[in-house]
Amino acid sequence: MKIALTGDVMLGRMVDQYVIQNRSVRPEALWGDVLPVMLAADCRLINLECVISSRGEEWHPATKAFHFRAHPRALEFLQAAGIDGVTLANNHVLDFGADALLDCLTLLDRAGIKRTGAGGTLQEALTPALLELPQGRVAAVALTDNEPDWEASGTKPGVNYVAYQGRGLLEPYRSRMGQVLSSARRQADLVIVSAHVGPNWGAPSRAIQTLARELIDMGADLYWGHSNHTPQGIELYKGKAILYSTGDFVDDYAVDRDERNDLSFLFVLEVEKARIGRIRLYPVRIEDLGVRVANEQEWQFLKRTMQAKCKAFGTMMEGEGKTGTVEVR
Repeated sequence: MKIALTGDVMLGRMVDQYVIQNRSVRPEALWGDVLPVMLAADCRLINLECVISSRGEEWHPATKAFHFRAHPRALEFLQAAGIDGVTLANNHVLDFGADALLDCLTLLDRAGIKRTGAGGTLQEALTPALLELPQGRVAAVALTDNEPDWEASGTKPGVNYVAYQGRGLLEPYRSRMGQVLSSARRQADLVIVSAHVGPNWGAPSRAIQTLARELIDMGADLYWGHSNHTPQGIELYKGKAILYSTGDFVDDYAVDRDERNDLSFLFVLEVEKARIGRIRLYPVRIEDLGVRVANEQEWQFLKRTMQAKCKAFGTMMEGEGKTGTVEVR
């Protein structure tokens, strides 16, 4: 079984204006020459860092700088890439308020795209996205440490917000996530935790490292991090993988010449007998408000920087041809 994961997919602002709402643009075009690699996987998951809706008003525009919303036609772009599930626990899914979020949930359901991490209630936000595949069932759950005001409750729409410190999750979040992962473990052969946590730049802090390991100890098979604009190192922990950050995959952001936040990977998990044995890293770049296969020079930059970041965790990333490989032992 092969599962493809991306970093943040932001379809708002200029992506929405010039790509999504431009009827002359075919939905497949957004994904460029990365599309065949995505479609070759058995399952595709993304972190959707925007809300899909035509409803709502900007949330606190005087204090929140960025608001990301995509027209409902964005669903056609997700379907063109065969996206099976989206994670919604992030700091942009409520940019246009609860009405837009609830509309987005309905649109995703109608399109047959699984979702997790946000909902009309806390229970809905905690509910795993369950993907039925011929090789087994995959469960994804999602959490974020962004926007505490957006935390869902029994009666309030919102996200699965968590708080943590150097020793890991604080209560009641530790108990809550323990129960969620225990339930997901009973329902699925493979459990993935999507975590939109931490700052936009830099290596993962000690607190984030503790959080990731704690979630693995609770029953996750993979920690799938994002929010950071660049891919960060991969740690192997108790025979399982921690992807501290998968970077940006689609957006309209300004590019830092040193950090190169326009460069990242499509991460493909190779699973056998309910265990991730290998991770393939396909180098990509953001170009013309879409994603494309990275060129040789960009691949060399990604290989050099990612190998160094992985080495910091004692992990070796092999780089043969134009693909990186991490063996999960």
